[in-house]
Amino acid sequence: MIERITMLIKVTTDKSVNETAAALQTAVEAHHFGVMQVHNLKEAMEKKGVEFARECLVFEVCQPHQAKKVLEQNMSVSTALPCRISLYEEGGKTILATLRPTTMLAMFNVPQLESVAREVEDTIIKIINQAAS
Repeated sequence: MIERITMLIKVTTDKSVNETAAALQTAVEAHHFGVMQVHNLKEAMEKKGVEFARECLVFEVCQPHQAKKVLEQNMSVSTALPCRISLYEEGGKTILATLRPTTMLAMFNVPQLESVAREVEDTIIKIINQAAS
């Protein structure tokens, strides 16, 4: 089930973090996006001497053709790229969450890119739902 908060899209699953991460990788590729990087925040903090008990993976994902369309219009949007999908434990469940691309892009005041942002957002929702199911 998708929880829609103004800027945030959240989906809950009963899968483990590891199962969801594998499913997310598959779903990203199935929708012609690529995973550019996966940040393991728990491991990164522990390497810096900060104890953090909860799992949290942040996937940086990108669809290069869509990114090109956006960047050709406004290079400042690069500060909001790539899209991120966060995967974490909360209350015994695994959560997938992302900031809405339409909301992020709206901050740059480039109305001609609204359709690209909506298309990316729709695809990311499909990716998240596929990974959660």
